[in-house]
Amino acid sequence: MPLGCSVEFKDYYSTLGVAKTASEKEIKQTFRKLARKHHPDVNPGDKAAEAKFKEINEAYEVLSDPDKRAKYDALGPNWKSGMDFTPPPGGSPPGGAWRPREDASSFDDLGDFSDFFASLFGSAREARGRRGARRPARGEDVEAELPATLEEILRGGTRRITIEGRTLDVQIPRGIRDGATMRLAGQGAPGPAGAPAGDLYLHIRAMPDPRYRIVDHDDLEMDLPLWPWQAVLGGEIRVDTPDGPVTLKIPPGTQTGRRLRLRGRGLPSGDGERGDLYAVVRVVVPERPTVAERDAYEALKRSATAAGNRSATV
Repeated sequence: MPLGCSVEFKDYYSTLGVAKTASEKEIKQTFRKLARKHHPDVNPGDKAAEAKFKEINEAYEVLSDPDKRAKYDALGPNWKSGMDFTPPPGGSPPGGAWRPREDASSFDDLGDFSDFFASLFGSAREARGRRGARRPARGEDVEAELPATLEEILRGGTRRITIEGRTLDVQIPRGIRDGATMRLAGQGAPGPAGAPAGDLYLHIRAMPDPRYRIVDHDDLEMDLPLWPWQAVLGGEIRVDTPDGPVTLKIPPGTQTGRRLRLRGRGLPSGDGERGDLYAVVRVVVPERPTVAERDAYEALKRSATAAGNRSATV
């Protein structure tokens, strides 16, 4: 669509539900919450959720980029007056580059994004059209699911896969997330004679881990069973983490459900830092106590009764 056409103005701040003075951190946090809520995998078959997901992607693509946000703020509701911006260079990411599914697509794939977004920043397709170039026919894109272990998400790795009879060695980037998409240029279906092949899109699916759960994007969570005397008296215990065993201090009087934080033991984040690992306490009792253990519990019961008939409130 040529720049300067009548297009629908969209308030990206309202789409994300943030103020125009919102910080980059606030915009990022709000986007993550909305993306998780409206993600197509969470709402299969829900067209309204899918549309909302595209809207928040579009808004985040603009507001998370300082230069684009500045142009958007400067344009405001009077964009129809004909203010023109030079679009950024076109082009798609290099082969093998990955982008989270919650991020907006490249300008070549605006899809259902608003006409306003295209008019403000242009598109590679329009740029080629202005140069009089015609895009040759190409092979179809291929999509597939790529399961990733927690170890691969934490540290990256190489996975050998077979797609349509071809074997590929795929490099999984460190810190990739469930729902992210890896694009391998030219690895899709072959094109007609003399035309390039399509692209291969691999959708990352995090595999369940027997010990750790991914929570709040960058954080991990694990269960921590404690004996009653450990919970009552506190102390130090050895805890296994993805980086090896560490010593964790248990405060006296720890209750079931309490979350004890191990800083920097979670997943890598985009800024190079790591999230945290939370150990969730579960107080357990011996299923078959020994005679000595039973005697100890009987003594504890008599002591509690003598001290005032202390009992848990149900």
